[in-house]
Amino acid sequence: MAHSLSPECTPLKHAYDSCFNSWFEGYLEPAIANSKKLSEGQRNEYAKKKAEEFDQNCGAVWREYKDCVQKALKDRGLDELLEQARQDNPLRTPPSPQTGKSS
Repeated sequence: MAHSLSPECTPLKHAYDSCFNSWFEGYLEPAIANSKKLSEGQRNEYAKKKAEEFDQNCGAVWREYKDCVQKALKDRGLDELLEQARQDNPLRTPPSPQTGKSS
């Protein structure tokens, strides 16, 4: 696994990566296997249940890791540069597949 922006955040990153990977395997395999068998409502309910499971299992370590990285950004003075970049180039909704096609 890769290191984090700051050495003190690396153990948290590894803990989060492990938690996420474990959760994602448990999410993806059944989702693919049942994708054609379930109605849209059942798929939405499954996704909601898995999101709650993610937050319960990995949410705390994710928030701790995110806070550590945000502190590291601030300590290095990168938070202001990041905010300026967000203002200069805000994220936009991607074009729909129909709009993005070239003829």
